[in-house]
Amino acid sequence: MKTIPAGEFKAKCLALIKHVHQSHENIVVTRHGKPVAKLVPFTTETSPEKPLKNAAIYIGDIVSPVDEEWEAEK
Repeated sequence: MKTIPAGEFKAKCLALIKHVHQSHENIVVTRHGKPVAKLVPFTTETSPEKPLKNAAIYIGDIVSPVDEEWEAEK
């Protein structure tokens, strides 16, 4: 992951956006040596509106009583 000072990021912003888009490499922007922001490539794979969509599988009703009779062991 590449790091860049905020002043340099400001001067080269459009070129850095193009670089991130083409290389899919993240860039961390720093101020006084501390990370303050991250520039990441945009992807449509995970939607922020529905992050858990298709993450679960419906197997059946787990709340209704079971139709089968059973006895507990004593």
